[in-house]
Amino acid sequence: MIILVAVCAAIYGAALIAFKTVIPIIPGITEVRVANIFPMAFGMLFGPAGAWGTAIGNLIGDIFGGTLGPTSIAGFVGNFLLGYLPYTMWIAFFPFAGRSREWRSDSWRSWVSYVLIAFISSAACAVIISIAADALGIVPYTILTKIITLNDTVASWIGIFLFISVYGITKQHLRLFWADVMDEDDIGSPIAGIFGAWLVTVASLFGLLGGMITDLPGTTIGWVCALGIIIGSLLL
Repeated sequence: MIILVAVCAAIYGAALIAFKTVIPIIPGITEVRVANIFPMAFGMLFGPAGAWGTAIGNLIGDIFGGTLGPTSIAGFVGNFLLGYLPYTMWIAFFPFAGRSREWRSDSWRSWVSYVLIAFISSAACAVIISIAADALGIVPYTILTKIITLNDTVASWIGIFLFISVYGITKQHLRLFWADVMDEDDIGSPIAGIFGAWLVTVASLFGLLGGMITDLPGTTIGWVCALGIIIGSLLL
């Protein structure tokens, strides 16, 4: 698993650096994230290793891509969630989740879960990063949440083709599927998985759209929802 962390971090970091300045959206903050086809696949395939690899890879991208700054800490946490939420919500996101941690192409639950979790994890990442950027006076929260969510969601949906193409090789031939590599005792069980999954979902959606349906300030919504996402993730 430690080796997989390094591999995921290297791939993600290299992909981020390669496209860092190609199509900037907000210079120094975010760009068209072609590399974001990887986090969902990494999380689904390699579990904790994929989550840590994604977080470290994003930090590597900031360091060598010239965008290292105060928001890199939030970027580390947000990108960790991009890899963490897919595999933790996969069996906890009732009623869409199945009982197996594995991907099944012939199951509608697998397809629906992938699409929804990709969106939710992207929104969760956006809330965490955007509230930090807003607090530092860099970019308004309400604008950045939508940019990051759209950017990451589209890339994650495209990434399903990458995931499907390598899933069988990773699991059956290389035997590196995370649930097969780790002992069941090390995997553990969620404290309150279903509640945690829905807390993350509600907090992410409200963090993204709350400003449109309430009169609360965007920063208030952001901080409350960021706390909800963190608590929900811990419950998972």
